[in-house]
Amino acid sequence: MIDHFGVQAHDVPASAAFYLKVFAPLGVREAMRFPVQDSFVVGFSGADGEPRFWISPTDPATEPSRGLHIAFSASDREQVEAVHEIAVADDIEVLHPPREWPEYHPGYYAVFLRDPDGNNVEAVCHRPA
Repeated sequence: MIDHFGVQAHDVPASAAFYLKVFAPLGVREAMRFPVQDSFVVGFSGADGEPRFWISPTDPATEPSRGLHIAFSASDREQVEAVHEIAVADDIEVLHPPREWPEYHPGYYAVFLRDPDGNNVEAVCHRPA
């Protein structure tokens, strides 16, 4: 249903490195990069190669909203666990370790993390164990 979305980052290289490393188990990869002002914009894709998630530098006139939530699809629970392992190894803030969230729906298995700009990011699998 979502075509693409983007977030602004104070440090684009740090945010790009975060998303590339932490969500690599889900197949997230850099699809394109182009310069803008004194930084750059990065487009990330999954297996289809289509950039659907974008990071751009913050606009000094507007601060990025806090409390933004982004959920990335995991094909199985092992991918969710792999994201968690990378986060723990890199001392990334884990908001909620992997577990099933039956209040969302049966089989909803997710880990929630904080990205370098304070956003709440998630890896989620919708398949039962």
